[in-house]
Amino acid sequence: MKILVIDRDTLATQLIRSRLEVKGHTIVEEGIKNNAIALLEREPFEVVFIDPAPLNNARPVVLGIRRAVRNYPYVILMSQDMPREEALRAGANEIMIKPINHSGLEVVMENAERLTGLIKRMGDEKEDFPSAGGVIAKSAFNQLFLSCIDRADRYGERSFLVFIGIKNYQEILAMDGAYAAEYATAKLSQYLVRLRRQSDIIAQTGKNEFCLMLQRPMYETEPMEAANRFADALRRFDDICASENVKVEVAVTLVDLPVGHKHVEHVVTFTKQRANAI
Repeated sequence: MKILVIDRDTLATQLIRSRLEVKGHTIVEEGIKNNAIALLEREPFEVVFIDPAPLNNARPVVLGIRRAVRNYPYVILMSQDMPREEALRAGANEIMIKPINHSGLEVVMENAERLTGLIKRMGDEKEDFPSAGGVIAKSAFNQLFLSCIDRADRYGERSFLVFIGIKNYQEILAMDGAYAAEYATAKLSQYLVRLRRQSDIIAQTGKNEFCLMLQRPMYETEPMEAANRFADALRRFDDICASENVKVEVAVTLVDLPVGHKHVEHVVTFTKQRANAI
């Protein structure tokens, strides 16, 4: 990934460079904010680290970055004492408290790569999946997904995605053929339509994947409860395997926006006889 670090703190910039260059990332440093904005107008960056000091309000800094670019970079604020919720309300994707922690840097970059990958995948128009039986098309879902990203940037709103997909789809395809793989996907779609609430937005986002969107949750634990509810409910189904040759593994994963953090992943394993949870 191409990363811009906007900071005059040489210790912080050197740590970021030393940790991320060895992983194959390209690091560009710029200590002056105005110069950095001009650079963002000319070149695309996927991740931007910035210390907004001496400004007390980080919102103008983040807004300047968003207005300067054509793409959507993952913006990480760096501060000694800024609360995380304040950083998110400012439109940033995440915050790192100085001095920067090595393990924390790895987690933040994993989240950045996850969200950047999601944006690219959701916006890929080469393959769409039509609306059917209460499951909306990927293209329609992408518009809602982008709206969530925009509302997070504008108002600091949090949204959550529950991905439910057949984890070993390629194994089923190779071992048992296209019919078995498509049968499992079709059955999973039927289950999800039965399990979802009327207010739930659910889409097919891949050949073997569906996604439930939770916008503006009413309480903090609601997204986790939703992911757990779907995983628990899936354990009651057993007619997803077309044959006894290959088991079917369904992963239920919770990801938040705009951070891109993966909070939980359940794996439910089905055999021809019955479903068992791991």
